[in-house]
Amino acid sequence: MEEKFNRLIFIPIAAVLFLMIGYQYVCPADSNTCYFRSDDKGLFQRSSSGFELVYTEPEADEDLPSKITSKFNFTERNLDRHVDFKIRGDDVMVFLHIQKTGGTTFGRHLVKNIQLEQPCDCMAGQRKCTCHRPGRADSWLFSRFSTGWSCGLHADWTELTSCVPTVMNKRDKKSVQKNKRNFYYITMLRDPVSRYLSEWKHVQRGATWKTALHMCDGRSPTEDELPACYSGDDWTGVPLIDFMSCPSNLANNRQVRMLADLSLVGCYNMSSVSELERGQVLLASAKANLLNMAFFGLTEFQRKTQYLFERTFGLRFIRAFTQINSTRAASVGISEKVRWRIEGLNALDVELYEYAKELFLRRYQYSRQKQHQEERLRRWQERQQRQRLHRTYLSELWRLGGGGGEEEEEQMKGLEEVATTEDYSSQVVRW
Repeated sequence: MEEKFNRLIFIPIAAVLFLMIGYQYVCPADSNTCYFRSDDKGLFQRSSSGFELVYTEPEADEDLPSKITSKFNFTERNLDRHVDFKIRGDDVMVFLHIQKTGGTTFGRHLVKNIQLEQPCDCMAGQRKCTCHRPGRADSWLFSRFSTGWSCGLHADWTELTSCVPTVMNKRDKKSVQKNKRNFYYITMLRDPVSRYLSEWKHVQRGATWKTALHMCDGRSPTEDELPACYSGDDWTGVPLIDFMSCPSNLANNRQVRMLADLSLVGCYNMSSVSELERGQVLLASAKANLLNMAFFGLTEFQRKTQYLFERTFGLRFIRAFTQINSTRAASVGISEKVRWRIEGLNALDVELYEYAKELFLRRYQYSRQKQHQEERLRRWQERQQRQRLHRTYLSELWRLGGGGGEEEEEQMKGLEEVATTEDYSSQVVRW
């Protein structure tokens, strides 16, 4: 009688158990399968300890082309970008802000939009934010909106690499010899023609950047080395033709100049090497520095920039980046002849941007593929864990049910074989 009662109890318990197991297959733990999208495109939100933001597929207009034209031989090491950024340690993120590349917007993301244990303290009415490490009063970020222009207005690679370590150690009262830091340089780049037109419109409205130091090899350039393009306080109202006609205009090839090591060509002394050799050396230096930077983004790909930053540093933004195409540069109508002239004046920047764009898109593609592989591995491990639990539960129920005849034993073996076969089949389909 007792044995019959145990078997009757076993049947409904087994049924409930199989329903639970079936639900786990459909809606596995830590999966997005059964979550609904929020109003913020590209983000999922879930309540746990606070909230978690997970980047998903980009919007349709930012999809990768079906085939990326391969011109440069990038290795897997060039594409695999991950930084073990120790925000609790002494690591410093250094933002190299090139004019008119969307750097102001990106700089604000860094101080106001990153999910941090100790967020940056941004007071209303103040230009700078305090970005301290958790539990410490020293900064993890060197940028316009955190430390200000501590190495000069829009300091370039040459200036920053010689200035930042000293400035940061003075600020935090550390000894350079005793405290070796990691400095992770990041920047933003933009299509050269659009960037050039944007700078022209900015200068036309009165911008000068005349307080920039342009330090190189311990000194600023002389007036003979870097003559002014205008007389007076600024260049307000300058026509585009005049803007393009000044040979010492720093808008020309600005991105290459600001990313290269200028000491390789005698800084701003144009007579040290020929113009052709100077251009080749600066371009090669800019490419090498860009390749070795911890991260760079492209103004034209905001969501991909967000995704790659998050994957590189293991940090998450709170709100999604927005792609804004209605810029002042976009509203400027120019003829093909003028466009060719601008491209000629920025020939080095054009080549650098072509290099940067392919590297950026290949890094994005590589990172997406790697993320998908990680997710497949995680799901496979979850299934293996659920199957182990499944077998444990069945064994326990079998024991509580007092065992059974040969027929029931064969059914139990059959259930285990089916579970294993289904898991193998699903992997074959996915692989």
